[in-house]
Amino acid sequence: MKPIDTHSHLYMPAFEADRAAVHTRAREALAAVCLPNVDLESVPRMLRLAASAPDFYFPMIGLHPCSVHENWEETLAGIKTYLDDPDLTWYGIGETGLDLYWDTSTLPWQEAALRVQVQWAKSAGLPLILHARDAIDPTTALIAAENEDTLWGIFHCFDGTPAQALRILELGGFKLGIGGIVTYRADVQAMVREVPLSGLVLETDSPYLPPEPHRKAKNRRNESSYTTLVCEAIARIKGLEPEEVAAVTSQNAQAVFTRIPAITG
Repeated sequence: MKPIDTHSHLYMPAFEADRAAVHTRAREALAAVCLPNVDLESVPRMLRLAASAPDFYFPMIGLHPCSVHENWEETLAGIKTYLDDPDLTWYGIGETGLDLYWDTSTLPWQEAALRVQVQWAKSAGLPLILHARDAIDPTTALIAAENEDTLWGIFHCFDGTPAQALRILELGGFKLGIGGIVTYRADVQAMVREVPLSGLVLETDSPYLPPEPHRKAKNRRNESSYTTLVCEAIARIKGLEPEEVAAVTSQNAQAVFTRIPAITG
């Protein structure tokens, strides 16, 4: 089974000049690519990409915590119109969450916006895709307080400790998204070594956080085809074959994204 990139922003302007070539490389390497939304303006771009290959790209809808500002309620209302559109199919809510790296002053708005999107996920029966940069503990605490059988998803770009990882997995319905940083960060490698493969999914977060050997290239852009490098890194860390990592993590991804048709190739 080919890997699945569970988190990629291939609709962003960073791919405008060569999106067709990026798509070709992704299609050759992967079974599917999941597209998290960022803000209100990004939705049309994401939908255009998803429509170009609806059997390969699976869009989500939500508001990124770094896009949460004073008018967050108005922005969420605009995004909700897309969620409620009966002609559109969504595969997850996100990406949402908390970010304490860029601006801690917006935390109360971020928390409020996250709680709204948690309810969207529960009501729509969709997975919740969480961003938790420098905010793993507060994000986990908020999700734990809201947790029930109707809440599941992914803590994307996870770079926490083994203890934090196991606490999230104990919530019952969440997986950990592992991206390119696993190719060069020793702490993330140590965490992945201790966490069961059943709790992991693969991602790139393209165009951000390229893996080695692309991290120091002149063009530091990440792309979905590099998911295979993440897969190979996890295989080395765990002493497994890349094919086994690809198969298990793709099964994990399909357990999260329940609306994606079964992938066998």
